[in-house]
Amino acid sequence: MAAPLLHTRLPGDAAASASAVKTLGASRTGLSDMLTLENDFFNSPPRKTVRFGGTVTEVLLKYKKGETNDFELLKNQLSDPDIKDDQIINWLLEFRSSIMYLTKDFEQLINILLRLQWLNRSQTVVEEYLAFLGNLVSAQTVFLRPCLSMIVSHFVPPRVVIKEGDVDVSDSDDEDDNLPATFDTCHRALQIIARYVPSTPWFLMPILVDKFPFVRKSERTLECYVHNLLRISIYFPTLRHEILELVIEKLLKLDVNASRQDIEDAEEVAAQTGGGTDAPEGLFSMDEDEDPGGETKADAQRPDRMVHPVAERLDILLSLLLSYIKDVCHVDGKVDNNKTKDLYRDLITIFDKLLLPTHASCHVQFFMFYLCSFKLGFAEAFLEHLWKKLQDPNNPAIIRQAAGNYIGSFLARAKFIPLITVKSCLDLLVNWLHMYLNNQDLGTKAFCDVALHGPFYSACQAVFYTFVFRHKQLLSGNLKEGLTYLQSLNFERIVMSQLNPLKICLPSVVNFFAAITSKYQLVFCYTIIERNNRQMLPVIRSTAGGDSVRTCTNPLDTFFPFDPCVLKRWVLLVPLSVVNLRVVSIGFPTSGVSWSSSGHSCLCIGNSREYPLDAAACSEHTGRGRSLAQEESWIDTKGLVIYFLFFFKPVGLNIKGDGDRRAWMGRMLPFRGS
Repeated sequence: MAAPLLHTRLPGDAAASASAVKTLGASRTGLSDMLTLENDFFNSPPRKTVRFGGTVTEVLLKYKKGETNDFELLKNQLSDPDIKDDQIINWLLEFRSSIMYLTKDFEQLINILLRLQWLNRSQTVVEEYLAFLGNLVSAQTVFLRPCLSMIVSHFVPPRVVIKEGDVDVSDSDDEDDNLPATFDTCHRALQIIARYVPSTPWFLMPILVDKFPFVRKSERTLECYVHNLLRISIYFPTLRHEILELVIEKLLKLDVNASRQDIEDAEEVAAQTGGGTDAPEGLFSMDEDEDPGGETKADAQRPDRMVHPVAERLDILLSLLLSYIKDVCHVDGKVDNNKTKDLYRDLITIFDKLLLPTHASCHVQFFMFYLCSFKLGFAEAFLEHLWKKLQDPNNPAIIRQAAGNYIGSFLARAKFIPLITVKSCLDLLVNWLHMYLNNQDLGTKAFCDVALHGPFYSACQAVFYTFVFRHKQLLSGNLKEGLTYLQSLNFERIVMSQLNPLKICLPSVVNFFAAITSKYQLVFCYTIIERNNRQMLPVIRSTAGGDSVRTCTNPLDTFFPFDPCVLKRWVLLVPLSVVNLRVVSIGFPTSGVSWSSSGHSCLCIGNSREYPLDAAACSEHTGRGRSLAQEESWIDTKGLVIYFLFFFKPVGLNIKGDGDRRAWMGRMLPFRGS
C-alpha cells in the first residue's frame, strides 16, 4: 500500500511561526538537552569501544603533513553504515572543536559527514548535527552550498531500492510516517544556517531549481517538494516571487501535457469501465515512479482522484498552491488587504511572464481567478491590467489577443463580478472597437484580415462571449432599460463593418450571439453569416484516401481560459465560483454540421465534442430512438443543460437525418425535461 500523501497545512498562522522561533532558539546550544536525554544512550545499541587513530585535530594535522593512513581510517569509520548514535555525537563534538582546520582541502571528508543519516536518529544527534552545520558554515563558508544541497535533498521522500545482484528490481518511495517531523527539522536547519550566513537565500534558490523533481515523478514526491518550497517562502520572503515562478512554471509543463479533451476522455472511459484506472499503457512506459501496482483499489477509486496520471499530479499541486494563496491572504479568517496586495503583485508578474504567452493552458491560470475571488478590487485590478495589455499597440499582437481571451472568459465565467463591472468593461471594449473602426475607415486596410486586425477580432469575441453569458442579467429587472443600454452599444456597426468580425470569431460564439441579438432585435447577423459561409471552402476528401482537409474555423486560435475546470480537488476547494452553464450550439449551417467517422451527421459541441443528429446514432448515444431534431433540449454527460439553436436550412446543405427535413427555425428553445 502506498503511503498517504502529505496534506500538512502550510505555516501561515502565528502559532506555527512562534513554534519555529522557539525551536530555533533552542537549537543554539546544541548539547543543552544532553543531560535530560542521557537515557537514550542506555537504550541505544551497544557502542563500539574500539577506535583507531588519534583525535580529529591530530588526524587533520597529520594529513597536511602527508600522513594519510589515519585520515583514510577516519573516513572508513564515518562511512560505517552501522554507526551508532553515541559515536556520531562524539565525532561531531570533535569536529566542532576542530572546525578551523576543515578547509577546502578536506572537502571529501565534509561530503562524508553530509551523507550521514542523521535525521531519523535520537533528538540529541539531531541537535548536535544542527549545531555542527551552524559552526561549519560560519567558519568555512566554502561549504555553504554543499550543506544547503544536502538539506534540500531531504525535501522528498527517501527512496527504497531493492537489488538482486547489480539489478534494481524495485525503486519506490519509502513509506515513512515521520516525514512531517523530518521536514520540520530540515527547515530548522535552513533557518539556523541563514542566521549565521545572511546571504543564504541568494545561494539557496539555484539549488531549489536544480533539485526540483522531474514532472513525471510520483504525485507524493512532487507534492512534498512543492509543499516545502512554499514553506520556505514563508520565512524567506525575498524568495517568494522566484519560488512561485518556479512552481507555476512546473505546473504549466504539466498543464500543456494534459489537455481538457484527454482528461475528459480518460474520466469517461473510467466511468464506463467501473471507475478503475486501468488506462492502456504505452509499450515503453519506463518511468519508475508510475507504479500502478503500488496503489490499492480503494486509492484508485477515491472520488477526488483523477484517472489521467498527469491530471492527478496537476490537481494535487494546483490545490496545494491555492491552499497556500488562501493561507497567505487570510488572517483569522478574514482577507488581509496588505498581504493580498503583495501576493497579487508577485502573481500578476508571473502571469504576464508565463501564462499570457502560453496558448491554451487549461487549469494553471485559475490561481489568478481564485485570488481575484477574495475581493472585487483585485478582480477589477486584474481586468484593468488585461485591458491595458489589449489596447497597447506596443505589445505583440499575440499578447493582445490573449489578453482579449482572458477578459472575455473572466467576465463571462466569474460569478463574483457584479453586473455594474460587466457593463463598465463592455463600455470600454465597445468604445475601443468603435474608435478602431473610425481609424480604419480612413485607411487602406479596411478589409477582413486576422493578421492585420487580430486584437480587434479578439476584442469583438470578448464582447460577443460576455454578452452571450451575461445577457439575461443585462436584461433582468427593467427590460426596457436593458434594451436601451444594449442598443447604445451599437452592435450593428461592429457586425456590419468591412472588417467582418463574424467571419473570424469562433462559429459557436457567433451563432449564439446571432440568435440572442435576433431575438431582441438588436442586430440581424444571419445574412452576413450566410455570405461568409458561401465564401468558406467546403470540406474536401481526397479521392486517393487519407484525412479530409477542413476549412479553418478558428483563425484566431481562440481559447477560453476560464472554462469550468475539470480537476476534482479544485472544484471542491473553490465551489460555486464559475458560471457552469456551457454555451453549446449546433453552429450555423455548414460550420455546425459535420460528418463523423461513422458516417453519421453530427453537431460539434463545446470542446470539439460531437453528438449525433440522426435517430440511429442518437439511439446509440443515449439509448433513445429520437434525433436531436426531435429534441428541444438535451442533457450532456456532465448533467448540464444544453440549449440548441435551430437555423434555417442553408442552400446546398443536405442534412441526412431520420426523415426530418423541415426548416430549422432561428430561435433558442428553452429546456424542457424529458
